Amino acid sequence: MPPVSAVSEGCYRDSPFDCRSGVLIMTSASSGRWSELVEPERLAASLTLMLAAAIFAFNAFLVSTAMPTAVGELHGEAYISWTLTVYIVASITAGASAPLMKARFGARRCLFWASGVFAAGTLAAALSPSMELVLVGRTVQGAGEGLTAAIAFALIPQLFPSRLVAKIFGAEAIVWAVAAFGGPVLAGVITELVSWRAAFLINLPIVVVFVALVHVAVPHEERKLDTGLFPGIRLGLVALAMMAISVAGVALDAPWQAMLVVAGAVLCLIAAVRIDLSSRISILPRGAFGLTSVPGLSFWTIFFLPLAQSVTGVFLVYAVQHLWGYGPAVAGGIGAILALAWSGGAVTVANYDGTGRRLRFVAAGASVVVAGLVVGTVAILLHLLALVVLCQLMIGLGMGVAWGSLCQVTMETHPEGERDKASALLPTLQSAGYAAGSAVLGLVANLAGFASDPTPEGLRRSLVIAFAAAALLALPPLAFALRMGRLYRAGAVRS
Repeated sequence: MPPVSAVSEGCYRDSPFDCRSGVLIMTSASSGRWSELVEPERLAASLTLMLAAAIFAFNAFLVSTAMPTAVGELHGEAYISWTLTVYIVASITAGASAPLMKARFGARRCLFWASGVFAAGTLAAALSPSMELVLVGRTVQGAGEGLTAAIAFALIPQLFPSRLVAKIFGAEAIVWAVAAFGGPVLAGVITELVSWRAAFLINLPIVVVFVALVHVAVPHEERKLDTGLFPGIRLGLVALAMMAISVAGVALDAPWQAMLVVAGAVLCLIAAVRIDLSSRISILPRGAFGLTSVPGLSFWTIFFLPLAQSVTGVFLVYAVQHLWGYGPAVAGGIGAILALAWSGGAVTVANYDGTGRRLRFVAAGASVVVAGLVVGTVAILLHLLALVVLCQLMIGLGMGVAWGSLCQVTMETHPEGERDKASALLPTLQSAGYAAGSAVLGLVANLAGFASDPTPEGLRRSLVIAFAAAALLALPPLAFALRMGRLYRAGAVRS
């Protein structure tokens, strides 16, 4: 195996690289045991990261269930789409700032602040007398959640050896599956029996426990005072781009207007990346989004897989209700199949180790996602509900097999000095992919007549086109995954 460049810049526990020779070690490291996550010295850390995922997951499902009632009570129908838009924009922007915030203040202090911000936003939204103030609360919530998720991801390789990282991703996938099934039911019951405001407040006890665990599990870090100026211009461009993409998906009727706005958003993101990579202290790790290294390609894959998969979150439950005539409960249950399959896939691959094997899992998972989207297209075209269920199973399984492995490869193929940046970027890129996918595929569906032709035939035609477009958009991450495998075998791992 040829030597790997830049290995001397940082090695860490269970690294697949030899720090002295700079050579990739082709060994089959033993996989960690699930029981190691609950050993006394790791239990607090495991619970901390699982609760970080729970805050995000339960909030998403609780709010999506309770928000329609809130909108009706506050007469804010015109703002319903903005409750998600402002949350996503704030989450992505705050998440992008996480590496510099962690370096300047330390992970422990950042998580305390982020939890407080999230709790303040939750209270503001739950107690708001108007829809405008709900939007303010959702923005504050998004900022707290984005920073919490990014810092939590950055802590994974710091708190756990490499052999247990896949187990942590598997455990977090189980949390998401529980939230997908239990969150809507819990929020629905509380909304009906008490109020939508009480449903919003369910998050607060989770946050309190999370803060207590952070105090126990997250170590003090030496603060780096030389972290440069706050990257306001870069984060502002990111926020502007994500807001533009979200607006294009929900607020513009003319296709040409939406396409112009999306093009402008892409230019803003390109400008932000160029400014960042030329800065003395950057947000992005070196070589981010390159096409000649495993780390660079992994970022593209992390962005494009959620982008393609977002078509199910946007349209599938709607399709089951309006094409097959089922109510919200059945449609929601079919929608939740994806989360269950994702958990099953993630738990299965967590029992295997080795960078080469993980890259094969990424390629295999991406292949299954492409096939699942094709099955979804055929299901809507032929009006076969059984194929819709199969589509959800395949996409969820593919994402579960690919996602944890992809994230771990991204973490482990960056030098130690770049690991915080790479790890913190993962949930931010995932959210950006979902936001971009919702906007782009929503635009495709509207161009096909989704908004203008509500008849069953028109709806079926537009959804078939949207799912087919998603299948095409899933091909780039598959190509990236296959190229990462080839680069790994050739030894060109690091940028």
